[in-house]
Amino acid sequence: MAIGKKLWIIILIKLFILFFILRLFFFPDFLKSKFSNDKDRGDYVREQLIRRK
Repeated sequence: MAIGKKLWIIILIKLFILFFILRLFFFPDFLKSKFSNDKDRGDYVREQLIRRK
């Protein structure tokens, strides 16, 4: 069982790296940097979805 526990620890560390650390560096919050409130962000997303059809 010691090998199984070590493998689960490695899997959890990899998941942490993928979802938290890489997200901070490679996926910045685009909408938060361009707009100051939720209404403006929602309007922008709505316009982009309508224009792409």
